Amino acid sequence: MERWLGKLAVVTGASSGIGEAISKALVANGLNVLGLARREDKLKKLTELNNSSTGKFHYMKCDLYNESDILKAFNFAESNFGGVHVLVNNAGTIRSSTLAAVETSDICEVVNLNLIAPSICIREALKSMRNHKNEAHIFNINSIYGINATFPPLPINLYPGSKFGMRALTDILKLEIRQNKDNIRVTGLYPGLVKTEIISLGGFNPDMYKILPYLEPKDLADCLVFALSAPPHVQLDDLVIYPVRC
Repeated sequence: MERWLGKLAVVTGASSGIGEAISKALVANGLNVLGLARREDKLKKLTELNNSSTGKFHYMKCDLYNESDILKAFNFAESNFGGVHVLVNNAGTIRSSTLAAVETSDICEVVNLNLIAPSICIREALKSMRNHKNEAHIFNINSIYGINATFPPLPINLYPGSKFGMRALTDILKLEIRQNKDNIRVTGLYPGLVKTEIISLGGFNPDMYKILPYLEPKDLADCLVFALSAPPHVQLDDLVIYPVRC
């Protein structure tokens, strides 16, 4: 990880769950992190990491549904940190409902946060990465629903569709990077059930964690650090991560 010391990672959805765990892991490994999320109080609390880590945690309040907020964040990264070296597209949302009953507003929220926002972040990160021509890495935190839309069979309407879209986005990104001969690696992470607040916020009963095996956010952070630390000529394309079934 020495070659990443002092480099900047932009992490979306950094205020809790997987994004928080990834931010902590990157800071602990000497990277500077610019965490983006709407809950500024939770982001501010993560600056406590700066008291004991080589890397530093910085943050911006950012509504990823709002393109102008995203552009402002990447302009800030370019002006204050000399560009983006690592992008972690982590923010996402889910809604408990069948396709027959889902509200149009929920459809828009799922697609906007799970697919459109990551697309904008990738576009802006690529501008910076190509401008500076340094080694870089883009991570798209996906879901097992981006591989199998019906397992497990929960009422999640358009969520698998948004994750299949993100999988296609990741594959197209890899193709464009190869064609352009960029020094940028791309990794998609496809976890099973992870214990985060997305379940309760999405309208599901958190008691499912008492029944189903699950991953902890730190498990995903460890996998990401492993992929990032691989030699520059090694790309871990897709990581499918399941909890061990007891």
